[in-house]
Amino acid sequence: MIEARHLRVLRAVAATGSFSAAGRELGCTQPAVSQQMKALEASVGTPLLVRSGREMRLTQAGEALVRHAAGILSGLTAAEEEVAAIAGLRAGRVRLVSFPSGSSTLVPTALAALRADHPGTRVSLEEAEPPESVDALRAGDCDIALAFRYARVPGAGPAEEWDDLVVRPLLTDRLVALVPERHRLAHTRAVAIGELAAEPWIAGCPRCRGQLVEVCERAGFTPRIDFATDDYPAVVGLVGAGLGVAVLPQLAIESVRPRGARAVTLEPAVRREIVALTLPDLAQVPAVAATLERLERAARTTRATRAA
Repeated sequence: MIEARHLRVLRAVAATGSFSAAGRELGCTQPAVSQQMKALEASVGTPLLVRSGREMRLTQAGEALVRHAAGILSGLTAAEEEVAAIAGLRAGRVRLVSFPSGSSTLVPTALAALRADHPGTRVSLEEAEPPESVDALRAGDCDIALAFRYARVPGAGPAEEWDDLVVRPLLTDRLVALVPERHRLAHTRAVAIGELAAEPWIAGCPRCRGQLVEVCERAGFTPRIDFATDDYPAVVGLVGAGLGVAVLPQLAIESVRPRGARAVTLEPAVRREIVALTLPDLAQVPAVAATLERLERAARTTRATRAA
């Protein structure tokens, strides 16, 4: 195997014409230069230098190796500088996948802080709901997945397993009922979901829709879903127009202005856990670690705002 340090010594010998002069240039002894040249010749299996009087002369193989050494060493130097920049957060790339309400609340705050602290780090953002986002992480299509899962309830199916991933808890997000402003329950402090059994429903994303049906069925009824959309502003708009009621995560409500609609606390509480996920090896990458830290800070800000 050809080592970079041997190539540097060979170039110095070729430039100076002797082991002793090369040693002075490199700051090492003449025997050390001689030893490294012997090691390089052993690696390539052919002589690279011949003595001509008091000078060393390159063989044809030596000339070929010196000719290539410049490109090899410059490429290695460039690689070392790039890696150092990534390690020092002067450069780097993070591929982030988030669900929509996370993209409009936690992500902007986190990425603004990251750009202010490390402007050389670039983050790309795509949207996907779990489990698609988690699958993308495991497949190597992203570096961080912002995801959520609902708290397990008796009789529910198994919780999604994240045992192979690094899990950074961010928020516990409570579901709230959303009713039209003129609804009979619009000004109550809290509402049991069973009180909405006879209402037409507007459902959200497929996973949230499944959670809605599950919660309603535990309360003894099956919701009549008149409209279903993945777009939270559309859900809010439909409720505000008096076309039905909905149950949405608190984070989704915070990301839109509920015109014509009012959020009411849902009892008993139904919660989802919001987390940032990455692979164990990726968690050690400086840019990924910095992004995770900024997401945690954004979540702390959100928790503090809610508590105020």
